[in-house]
Amino acid sequence: MPILENQLKRKLQTGGRAAGAWLQLASPFTAEILSQAGFDYLVIDLEHGPGDILTLTAQMQAMKGSQACPIVRATWNDFVLVKRILDAGAYGVLFPYINSAEEANEAVRACKYPPEGVRGLAASPRAAGYGQNSMDYLQYANAEIFVMTAVETPEAVSNLDEILRVEGLDGVFIGPMDLATSLGHFAAPGHPEVQAAINRIEEKVLAAGKVLATIAGSWDQANLLYERGYQMLLLMADGVALGKLASELMSKFRASYPHDG
Repeated sequence: MPILENQLKRKLQTGGRAAGAWLQLASPFTAEILSQAGFDYLVIDLEHGPGDILTLTAQMQAMKGSQACPIVRATWNDFVLVKRILDAGAYGVLFPYINSAEEANEAVRACKYPPEGVRGLAASPRAAGYGQNSMDYLQYANAEIFVMTAVETPEAVSNLDEILRVEGLDGVFIGPMDLATSLGHFAAPGHPEVQAAINRIEEKVLAAGKVLATIAGSWDQANLLYERGYQMLLLMADGVALGKLASELMSKFRASYPHDG
C-alpha cells in the first residue's frame, strides 16, 4: 500500500459529503481530540492561527491513526511554504486569496512534483516516511494531494470561470466573511449582494464538477448547504467551540447564583 492514500479525495470524487473542523489553536491536543471524534478532515489554519511548521507537524502526528485527513490553510500562495507544508505530511492545501487563473495555476504547481509542477523532490521528510519506502509516496503524491483555492474577493468572482478551468484544481472554498467585506459589507455575509455573489459561485463550481466548500454556523445551516450541493463543510473550530461552551456555562452559573458571580 502507498504511504499516501487520500481517502477524503476518494470520497469526494464519488460524490460523498465530508464533515470537517478548523484547528486554530496550534495544539496537538485539540487535533487529537477532534480527530478521535470522527471528522473526515481537519484544516490546520496557518493563515489566522499562531502555528508554524513544528506545531503543524505535531498536530498531524496527533491525528495519525484516525480517519481525519490533514489539510492546511497556507498563509499565502508561496511555493516555498507549500513545499514545507507538504513535506510535513499534509494531504491537502487550502490557498487563501486566489484571484486569477494564473494564481490558481501557481497554487496547483506548488503542490505537484515536476513535470506537472515545481515542488522540490526529497525522500527524507516526514511525508515520505523519512526515506523508508519513499518511492511509494513520490509516485502517488501528485495524484493524491488535494488542492483547493478560496474565493474571497470580487476579482475572484469575476475570474471564476477561468480559475475553474485550471487543471489539477480539486475544489473551491467560499470565505463568506472576507467576501462580504471585500464587497463593501463589513462582516455581513447575509447581505443580499453577498448572497447573490455566493449563489453565482455555487452555480459555477457545481457546473464545473469541482468540490464546493465553506463554513457552517449551525447544524441547520449545514443541512441546507449539503442539500445545495456542498461536499465539504467546516462545522466548528477548536478555539471558538471551547470559548462558546465556557461562556454558556458561566452564563448559567451567574443566572443561578447571581450573588456568587
